[in-house]
Amino acid sequence: MDMTGEYRIPAPREKVWEALNDPEVLTKCIPGCQELNKESDTELTATVKTKVGPVSATFKGKVTLSDINPPESYTITGEGTGGAAGFAKGGAEVSLEEDGGVTILRYTAKAQVGGKLAQIGSRLIDSTSRKWPASSSTSSQRKSAATVRRKRPPRKPRRKRRHPRNRPRRPLPPLLPEG
Repeated sequence: MDMTGEYRIPAPREKVWEALNDPEVLTKCIPGCQELNKESDTELTATVKTKVGPVSATFKGKVTLSDINPPESYTITGEGTGGAAGFAKGGAEVSLEEDGGVTILRYTAKAQVGGKLAQIGSRLIDSTSRKWPASSSTSSQRKSAATVRRKRPPRKPRRKRRHPRNRPRRPLPPLLPEG
């Protein structure tokens, strides 16, 4: 399965590079990531919980960074096992290009899955895998933008609306005239 994509992140390239190499930021950006530990400058271990169709699994794996060219590009490869759900392995070439005050993140990824995940079908896996980069990049864009922009003032609390059945009731008019 092959994936490519491009995202515009409203932050300088150096800040985006730092975020891509910070385990705390990556843990928040990767959907389902429960743990990400930096073993060395080029190796990480990860625990990711994910669901593809009816199969839910926790994957434990190793991630390796190579061809590192700060702050422009690197290649990331990894593999993990999810017990009975199967395995996943793959890699991606990631590059950062500065365009004014915006950074363009481009990636080309290849992935391979086996076990129960492979039995589910490629269309379901493809649709799930395409959601991952979109949700993680949106999350990383928000976090990168938050480091660059000043904080917004807090929003006013919303007024709690009552459900029609919980509103105070008016007394019903009498059915029969009195007297």
